[in-house]
Amino acid sequence: MVIRTVLTGLTALTLTAPNGFLAPIEWGGGPLTVDALPRVVYTAHRGGALEVPENSMSGLVAAYERGTAQVIDFDTRILRDGTMVVMHDDTLDRTTYATGPVHGLNRQEWQDVLVRPGATLPGTWRPERPPTVAEVLDRFGGRIMLMLEAKDPRSLKKLAQLIRVRGLTRSVFVNSNKPAVARRAHELGLLAQLWRSKTQMRTDRPERWASFVDVLDVDYKARDNDLLRAVNSGIPRVWAHTVTTPKQRDRVLRLGCNGIITDAPGLLSRTPIKPVEPVKPVEPIKPVEPAKPVEPAKPVEPLEQAMGIERPSQVRTLPDAA
Repeated sequence: MVIRTVLTGLTALTLTAPNGFLAPIEWGGGPLTVDALPRVVYTAHRGGALEVPENSMSGLVAAYERGTAQVIDFDTRILRDGTMVVMHDDTLDRTTYATGPVHGLNRQEWQDVLVRPGATLPGTWRPERPPTVAEVLDRFGGRIMLMLEAKDPRSLKKLAQLIRVRGLTRSVFVNSNKPAVARRAHELGLLAQLWRSKTQMRTDRPERWASFVDVLDVDYKARDNDLLRAVNSGIPRVWAHTVTTPKQRDRVLRLGCNGIITDAPGLLSRTPIKPVEPVKPVEPIKPVEPAKPVEPAKPVEPLEQAMGIERPSQVRTLPDAA
């Protein structure tokens, strides 16, 4: 049965999937999955927080439509009634016109919250209600890879349910800073992502997580040796956060990372990767010229001859005394 539906302002032709979820018709045989990602992946962190209002629906839409990233990242929080919403901080103060803890609201009260666009963002942005996780999954699920951070580990089971019912278990990375949460996400059949700070990376042994982590999310500010240890850990995807300049990007790619998580996907997409300058060949050492042979020394004249003294041919002996 073919029907037309409106997904949070986006009109799309959809099909009814076996599980009842309305799947976009462009899926064909199924949603876009992790297997379709290129060798080097760019992720729009919170939608690209230096270019759009972070974690807003308009910002996520802009990141999707601009095509400067293959993965869109957003953060999740849980309201007091169990509703999963998109928000980074545990309070409303920094990014909205409201104040107070996110967990103190219910779904109905969430409708009154408005995102406050940053004054330094390029372009013109209007205040808007921050989305729920379900709205983001319905809008983008299967069209582009998604990355969500479970800010509250208690919400993991709820997130798994939202992802699973939409057939997106291979289309959404679930991120956490805690290895135990990443392991649990893997056990729930999700794509597990684990992020680590530069301080944590000094003592991490990431090879211990290779059996359950799909993406190791490393700090670009980490030391070279710590990044190399992550790259050689056996985890298939090692992506560096939160990159904002081409120079930072080029360094981590040179060290072997195969993904970039960035607040500035537009900037990086416009700036080519700087090739590694080839090492100048060392000039060959000139051969040392052989030393000239030393002339043999002239024989030294006898002292008598040099002084003009004639040496007697025979030495006379004196007779013995009587």
